[in-house]
Amino acid sequence: MEQEDYLLREIEKIGLIFRAIRLKLFGGTESFAISIDKQAEEAREMLLTELNFDLDEFLLLNAEETGKYLNNIKGFNTGNIEQLADCLSLIGFNGKSGGSGRYLEKALQLYELIDLKSRTYSMDRESKIIAIKNALKQ
Repeated sequence: MEQEDYLLREIEKIGLIFRAIRLKLFGGTESFAISIDKQAEEAREMLLTELNFDLDEFLLLNAEETGKYLNNIKGFNTGNIEQLADCLSLIGFNGKSGGSGRYLEKALQLYELIDLKSRTYSMDRESKIIAIKNALKQ
């Protein structure tokens, strides 16, 4: 029972961190003078300090390595993986730096991983996948 409570707390903690990152990046009331790239850097630092999650390393992993990396972090369920994918896709679509494609490719990889893990169909997720694929073609 103790182990189960610990895992639930870890899942909730990761979910809260991703919601905070998403709010900071795209839902806050802060000035738009702060660029999305600067906010993405702050999110990268938050992930590293709070979860020991190295986003730079994560972006370089292939699909198989991505799954292994996420499995090594307690609390990453499909919901949290989807929140991470949402954050990465928003950075990819809104970022001005040349690295936007990396974020979109990783988000696509995560959405496809969620499809495999959850074995449930989501029209919302499918529309995100199509939008990313279209953006990557351009």
